Amino acid sequence: MIEQSETDKGRIGRLGEEAVMRWLRQHGFEICARNWRSGAYELDLVARKYDRLHFVEVKTRRADGLTSPEAALTPAKIRSLHRAARLYMGTYKSRYGNYEPQFDLAAVRVAADDTMQVDLIEEVAPFAW
Repeated sequence: MIEQSETDKGRIGRLGEEAVMRWLRQHGFEICARNWRSGAYELDLVARKYDRLHFVEVKTRRADGLTSPEAALTPAKIRSLHRAARLYMGTYKSRYGNYEPQFDLAAVRVAADDTMQVDLIEEVAPFAW
């Protein structure tokens, strides 16, 4: 149930994340974390497949919007993702230490009828320790 205080932007973002989680599961990924936080840092989704740990940034935009989901992934956001991912890997080293980390972008476009198209763009930025 959607809270009355939830904005349209927040609702679209939450629904976009849910659509990406379904998409990832349908494509063989195991969801490890959703909205993981450490201080000021957040990871939208962390998923595992084979020997890789995917840090998935979800960007959801209306199809008729001014900016694309891809354009919303800024250099500053990528730096923040690196910090968050390093914290996550350090926190769960015993569980995921042998996995190769990578950054992916889930670009979600919402049509006028609220249907969603999910595109996973893998390895949008190299992982830096």
